[in-house]
Amino acid sequence: MRYFAKLQGQKEAVPVDIEPLEGSRYRLTLNGQTHTVDALTLDHGAVSLLVDGDSYHVEFEENGDEVGVMVRGQVSRVDVADERRLRLRVGTAGFSVEGKQVITAPMPGKVVKVLVKVGEEVKEGQGLVVVEAMKMENELKSPKAGKVTELLAKEGTAVENNAKLVVVE
Repeated sequence: MRYFAKLQGQKEAVPVDIEPLEGSRYRLTLNGQTHTVDALTLDHGAVSLLVDGDSYHVEFEENGDEVGVMVRGQVSRVDVADERRLRLRVGTAGFSVEGKQVITAPMPGKVVKVLVKVGEEVKEGQGLVVVEAMKMENELKSPKAGKVTELLAKEGTAVENNAKLVVVE
């Protein structure tokens, strides 16, 4: 099965081919490189992955086509679409981000640093807020160029999963 993945801040989607093998193993091809992946779903929803013999503990949070992925304490947001959905997006600027964008906490944690102010112009991929979760700091970045219109994050405050932190328009 072919998917297209675009990390937040990237301009182009990258094709990802996944071919099931025996058991819980898969052949994954990304950027022309092929990897063998063994995936085991854990009780609490996380996944233990062996990628070419290297072990990773991965947590996912789905929000429509966007997936929050936490690997080694770093959270990344990835827009994922299969070939059918990608074709449906053609003509609607599929991966471009438009309109008001709400940046939320990817998991419960504490706001340790606010990097912007209300009214500030930001670039796509620019850091907005740093949230500490599970003893790791995660910099949340702007999904688009625009202006910060709301700033609810305050340094030192605790936040819940999906708490609204910043709005960029």
